[in-house]
Amino acid sequence: MPIPVTIADDSLMSRKAVRRALPEDWDVEITEACNGKEALEAANSGKAEVLFLDLTMPELDGFGVLKCLHEQQSKTVVIVISADIQPEAKLLVDSLGSFRFLQKPLQPAQLREALFDVGLI
Repeated sequence: MPIPVTIADDSLMSRKAVRRALPEDWDVEITEACNGKEALEAANSGKAEVLFLDLTMPELDGFGVLKCLHEQQSKTVVIVISADIQPEAKLLVDSLGSFRFLQKPLQPAQLREALFDVGLI
């Protein structure tokens, strides 16, 4: 059975980069979200067992999504993929329950390692 995965980023190019970086043999059903509100809706409707989340998005940013999921005690595995490399941003996403913080541009090996570490591949 495919794993429901959501890729949330306001940049189409970034969403495509995440798709390309996913392991080819990983059985997933992908939903894309252009903003944080859509990402949260996907998570709440069962479309995001795994959520790849950008931090800077319209309507609701990645921090807001993480905060909502944290308050809901969501089981969604969140992997943040962001160009924001400020130490404060990393500390905040860690405190809100992000599994991993990956820096843009995304390296497929880093993504594979994160998925392996969480037991998804």
